[in-house]
Parts: sequence; structure tokens; C-alpha cells
Amino acid sequence: MLSYTPLLTVVQLRYVNEQELIPGAEDGVTFRTVTIDTSIYLPYLLATFLGSGGRIVRSRVQHIDQVVTGAICPAPDAVFVCVGLGARFLGGVEDASVYPIRGQTVLIRAPWVKSGRGLAANDGSSTYVIPRKSGDVVLGGVKGSDDWYPLPRPEEADAILLRAFAMMPELCPPESRAAGRTSTFEDLKGIFIEHGCGFRPGRRGGIRLERESRKIPNGEQRIAVIHNYG
Repeated sequence: MLSYTPLLTVVQLRYVNEQELIPGAEDGVTFRTVTIDTSIYLPYLLATFLGSGGRIVRSRVQHIDQVVTGAICPAPDAVFVCVGLGARFLGGVEDASVYPIRGQTVLIRAPWVKSGRGLAANDGSSTYVIPRKSGDVVLGGVKGSDDWYPLPRPEEADAILLRAFAMMPELCPPESRAAGRTSTFEDLKGIFIEHGCGFRPGRRGGIRLERESRKIPNGEQRIAVIHNYG
């Protein structure tokens, strides 16, 4: 799945003129910004953390007190609860206002694509193209609230490809446009790599960001618990 960053560095921003708009578009902007290939960036962050003396403990946590009391790892100075959708089920949190926002993407191999594009429709749907330095390109997307289906739906993948093709035909291989030939939807399907599917953690009432002082069971000490999810 894709990861979004809320803080963007945007330069060379301008509104495009009517002649540059794709058919049916009401307005648009063009700009330069930063994208992050999370399949590379996240392992880098992990390696940096471990190289700085960090440690990872893998365990099944049924209740937040297992962490607070040091039952799983050495007792911490503070606990940060960043469990996303797991906040709905984790004992000691059990936030029923958390719900899944299901997302689905398609990954294609298109190293000739050097710029991204996005389209927001009046019906609330969105289409986006995000190229990676590797030559892979992420196409999206889907936003299904309270949708718990965990696997990619083929019909949604086809819908993503169709919308992306209509918005940006140059996603198709250059040879499919050679000698006056017109690219087709099948040309785009021919460079398919894989599906992406996952749950974004939504929360009714907005994100929960607050500090709690939690008393250790059978003890007097209190530990700071910082909730950050939703």
C-alpha cells in the first residue's frame, strides 16, 4: 500500500491554463514536490534505528499493561500507542470509534514515466499516478470506509487501470504508440506487476493524540502513555 506524507515541499506551483487540462477537467495545478518510495525508505529507517542502538521485540500483545509492566520487554519510561486499526482490539484501549478505510492500488512497470498526475472527481473518487525511482509506478486508488475485505478485488483493479489510462495514456509502453498506433487498455494491463491492498486506520471524531498517566498494576509507579492513532 501507499504511504502519504502530510508535509510536502512544493515548488514551481502554477495553475494550468484551459488548453492544458485533460477533457472534462474544471481546473488544475502543476508543481514539483518530493515523493518517497517506502519500500526503500522504511528499511533505511529501520537500519538507522538498529545502528543507533535500537532494539526490536516481537511479541503478541493482548493488553497494554503487558508493555507497561515490562512483561514482554524491560519496563519502559513511556509507551507510545501507534497501533492504527489495532486500537479497536487492544486491551486497555479498545477504541470502538476506530474503523478501516480500505485502500487498493496497482503497481506497474513503466520506467518511461517521470512525472505523476492526480485527478479528484466530484463524486469523491480519486485517481493518481506516482512514479518511483526504480521505474515502478503506483496507480490508485480506492477509499472504502468500514470495508473489512482484506484481499484485492479484480474489478477494482480494472477500474483503477481504466481511470489511470483515461487520465494518462502515456502510461502505456512507448512501442504501443509507435508508427501512429493508438495505445489500448490491454497495453497497460500488459505491464502489471502486482496488487496492493490494506486498511488505513480511520477514527470517528478524528485522530486521537493525548497523554495518559497509567498506573502499573499492583504498584505505585505511573508511566506516561501517549496515544497517537486514527
